[in-house]
Amino acid sequence: MEFQQLLERIVQDDGTHAKWLNTLSFMENAGARKISKCEHPVSVTLIQLKHAAEEHRHAYYLKKQISKIDPELCKTYEADELLAPVATRQYLHSLDVKACRYLQTVFALNKEELKYAAYLFVTYAIEVRADELYPVYQDILTKESSRIMVKSIILEEEGHLEEMINQLNEFSADWKQHAENILTIEKELHDEWINAIAEEVSQLDYA
Repeated sequence: MEFQQLLERIVQDDGTHAKWLNTLSFMENAGARKISKCEHPVSVTLIQLKHAAEEHRHAYYLKKQISKIDPELCKTYEADELLAPVATRQYLHSLDVKACRYLQTVFALNKEELKYAAYLFVTYAIEVRADELYPVYQDILTKESSRIMVKSIILEEEGHLEEMINQLNEFSADWKQHAENILTIEKELHDEWINAIAEEVSQLDYA
């Protein structure tokens, strides 16, 4: 099932759509928490604080959108309120672990430097993915005349991507080569996540 077809199917069922929004909210919240975890105790940058705050806001915004479907749905991030909960919880964590492993082999970094490098490259990979995911989702929402919208998130994620590129340019002259390797790692994990969601959705009865 292609990603667009998967989303088209998801938005047709209120309960599944609420879980999808909740799953995206969980991912944004997990991303915000990881950004905060990567902060240097004293040398945290303004951009890092901005990113963490905005990712937290995205998590809140997506969670709030669920009330347009049914305010009683998906009040927590419990497994039964997420799509493919195991794959969802593993996705960002696995990307972080594998990216750190890779970065440690190509750069001579101490603990704090590795945390910052992971913040740069992992966030870049996630922003590239968000730049693909949210516009497809918004197009489907528009086509379905849905009350739910993610346009504001799209604009902020585009800004984040630009900011990450600026920071990566300062970090390393050959960052693009390493970013490509991180993107390859991310794609594999993303495909596993989407396949797990597709498998779960395909088992639902839409009749």
